[in-house]
Amino acid sequence: MKTVRLWLGAEEMVAELAASPEQVHAGMMFRTNLAENEGMLFDLVYPQRASFWMPNCPLPLSVAYINPEGVIEEIHDLQPFDTNLVFSASDDIRFALETRQGWFKRHHVGVRAVIRSELGSLMQTFSSSR
Repeated sequence: MKTVRLWLGAEEMVAELAASPEQVHAGMMFRTNLAENEGMLFDLVYPQRASFWMPNCPLPLSVAYINPEGVIEEIHDLQPFDTNLVFSASDDIRFALETRQGWFKRHHVGVRAVIRSELGSLMQTFSSSR
């Protein structure tokens, strides 16, 4: 899976790009470790009411639901092995970023933060990765 550098305000992270349906479906399943400044960025293909769950995922994660402009709309914690869907309140979610649980709080990144990558906007990031 391709990786890119992301900037969330002043914070930097390296994220794997989940672009194909198979990569989006598998997500972080079966991962047993994740460094502090690593994550996975998901392309949800079109704006929607997003939902994530944690089957086969032993790591506690946080997910940011992100609109088409790359702005974080919501942040939710995800519990290991939880098979309940965690829905976004918004139906305008185009991307999602999963990282270690609590990363957003520890790094003072919240709702309304803009995410960009070394390739530009998130839309440009995924169009460049194909």
